[in-house]
Amino acid sequence: MSSIIGVVAPRLLGPALILAAAIIVKGYADVGDGFSAGVIVATALALRYVSLGWELAERSLPVLRRAPQVATAGLLIALATGFAGPLVGDPPFTHYPRAGESVIHIGTLELITAVVFDLGLFLFVTAAFVVLIHHLARLAQGGPR
Repeated sequence: MSSIIGVVAPRLLGPALILAAAIIVKGYADVGDGFSAGVIVATALALRYVSLGWELAERSLPVLRRAPQVATAGLLIALATGFAGPLVGDPPFTHYPRAGESVIHIGTLELITAVVFDLGLFLFVTAAFVVLIHHLARLAQGGPR
């Protein structure tokens, strides 16, 4: 392994999370979404596994051990948000509040159901990739399954 990977890879998670947040927020003014944000964070975590090994990566970030639960929670959040419309007689993936209704703002970010859906999708994609990376790393290093 290159010394550059050993030094840089463990430090990429912070910038990856900031970039992911920017992509999720930018998605409502331009193109962007929770899926691509999740892939970016999962790539930073994969590099962390490669540079540190699965044991040290999981010791340094204990939340990685909870990836299956996070993936399940993200999937449930995305599905609940996407299919809340039929419960009130609207089509699936109807976003609330509708156009012309008042929206809660945090700075320039409008809090609509699409934000919740993208956050659920982000959690699901990131955690699902972490589970995959975890199993591949353990297999590659000959660790217990």
